[in-house]
Amino acid sequence: MNMQETIERKLIDAIPVLGLEVINESYMHNVPPGSESHFKVVIISDEFEGERLVKRHQRVNEVLAEELAGSVHALAIQTLTSEEWTEKGREVMPSPECLGGGKG
Repeated sequence: MNMQETIERKLIDAIPVLGLEVINESYMHNVPPGSESHFKVVIISDEFEGERLVKRHQRVNEVLAEELAGSVHALAIQTLTSEEWTEKGREVMPSPECLGGGKG
């Protein structure tokens, strides 16, 4: 199982998701081809209702603590309730361009 599948499975097992997208963004960074070090997670769950953004992100980080302590270098997180997802037009926010690591 690759890292993307591991992240998906762990989040699905830990949080009742209505929608989940895990995107490997490693190609946008100065890493070897095929790397699995930079990810974006978009997770939609009504369990986030009433939670502040920082608490939502902490929950995701706790679920993925082992991966973040290992080979996952960066994790962009977008956490939304189904209502927020609809209000935002059901669009994934774009990630900024990498400015570090010698990529130019």
